[in-house]
Parts: sequence; C-alpha cells; structure tokens
Amino acid sequence: MTITTAVSHPNIAFIKYWGNRNDELRLPASSSLSMNLAGLQTRTAVEFDSSLRNDTLLINRDTASQDQQRRVSDFLDLVRQLASIKTKARITTESNFPSGAGIASSSSAFAALALAASTAAGLSLDEQSLSRLARRGSGSAARSVPSGFVVWQTSDKDGDSFGVSIAPPEHWALVDCIAIVSEREKAIGSTEGHKLAATSTLQAARLAGAPHRLELCTKTILDRDFSTLADLIELDCHLMHAVMMTSHPPLHYWMPASLAIMEAVRGWRRDGLSVCYTLDAGPNVHVLCPAGEADHLCARLEGIPGVIRVLRAGPGGPARIID
Repeated sequence: MTITTAVSHPNIAFIKYWGNRNDELRLPASSSLSMNLAGLQTRTAVEFDSSLRNDTLLINRDTASQDQQRRVSDFLDLVRQLASIKTKARITTESNFPSGAGIASSSSAFAALALAASTAAGLSLDEQSLSRLARRGSGSAARSVPSGFVVWQTSDKDGDSFGVSIAPPEHWALVDCIAIVSEREKAIGSTEGHKLAATSTLQAARLAGAPHRLELCTKTILDRDFSTLADLIELDCHLMHAVMMTSHPPLHYWMPASLAIMEAVRGWRRDGLSVCYTLDAGPNVHVLCPAGEADHLCARLEGIPGVIRVLRAGPGGPARIID
C-alpha cells in the first residue's frame, strides 16, 4: 500500500474535558468546546507493509518509547478491525510545537493518525466516524477532526460521542498567544489524570454546572462576545484545575511563571485590554485576544520572567490529507 500523510491541528479547550464516564471508549464525563490552532500542527505518515512483523513508530525522528508504541499499535488495531486487515504499519509523525506540555499534542497526533491510517487502510470515513475513531486514541482528538470551533458531546454510547463544528475558523478572528514556560513532558499525562478526576470531591460540582457553561460558551462564540468569553473560560479553567489539585494523588501543573502570567492578564484586562487566559493539563498559559491585540500582547508576555517563548495561533481548519 502507498504512504498516506495527514495533517491536524491541536486545539485549546474553552470548556474543558476532564474525566471519563468510560475510560476504554474515552467517553467524556461532560461535553466540551474548543478552538483548533492554526500554524501548530502534527504531520503523520502511515504505510501498511506486509513485510513488517510489528508496527514501527518514529516521533519527531526518534524511536518511540514502549508505551508510545503500545498506545499507537492498540489504536491501529481498531483501524485494522474496521478495514478487515492484519497488516502492520510504518508510522512517522512530527509536531512543530512541544509535546506532553499542555498544548494538546495528543489531540493533533491522534486526529492525524486516525485520518492517515484509515485512508491508508482503504477506508473512507465521514467526519463523524473519523472523530469517533480519533477519540479512541485521545479524547480531545475528537475535537481536532472538524474545523474551527468545535463541540464534543458526551454520551453513554460510542456512536453518539464525536466532535461537531459550530463555527468555521473565519467566524471570529481570535488569537491564542501561548506563553511557553516549560517544554518538559509532564510526569503524569492526561490519560492517567482523567482516571483520577472522580477521586476529587469537587468533580461532581464541576460536572453539574458543565452543561450551562457549554451552552453559554456556544452562544458567546456565535455572538463573538469577548467579555463574556473571558470570564467564562477562566472560570472553567479554574474548576478543572481545582479538581486536579484535589484528586488523589493531587496534580499540580501550574508553575510560578504560570501564576505570574495569570495575574498579569487579569491586570491587563482591568486596564481595558481584551485578554483572557486558560490552561490545559500543563503549565503553559494560553492567552486569548482579538487579532488586533496580538502583537502588543505577545510583546508583553515575552517580557514576563520565566516565559521561554510565545507561540501564536488563530482558529484552525480540519484534519486533512496532504500529498
């Protein structure tokens, strides 16, 4: 079979995904909403080769760890089952942003892998089916398959939990200025963290309010209401990290520089700048603003002690096949 290459963007969740109602199927405890990040991408090539005895995986030109190899092979077994084949595959994948550091690298990785592998295996999946497949590798990957601003609905059924675009990238010219304070891979990844969510006594309260926050955030995006978005996504971020910090064992992803950025952003907003922040499961801070504020904001962020560099991304498109 020929080599098939796909590209996908990571996403930043405005309404967070944390905790599963089914770990094996990665069915989320609550629905979530995100924005794909243009300019940041994972590029994955897949070739099924009958001469291979095992799957092979290169990540950023390095041989994958045993855990990474096992996770990808387990995912490819799902593709092989759908395609009724047993052939092993050769996979090479590269990302142009830090992995495992709270920038949703697994979302773009498994969205690209789902599209490249299914296409290479001879399948032609529609967007919903592809999103469901990507979800089995990484929950947030369900949101990186569609374009722009995406809602991933929770469900007790595998067939009903997938990402759907609620607005295209051009709907709202937001920019995510990502303040990188650490490029180290986190000690406890999101897959393990999701399993700890239910050990926090705060998770039930967080989940109880999640449908209302999702409904409000959807309306806020459709209305392009930045002021409401700012308050809402910061609240949702705090709720998720409160659950992390009160899980057993607790997860503390924030670093001193993370807190300094959050404090600075709140101050800038009080001074009239349209800006807000959110953090996924990591120390790096996503600072959002209208496109016209991005140059000024990135310069401010670069001046904060502890900030290594600032990445910039507007709303991104869907996972896609490339030549």
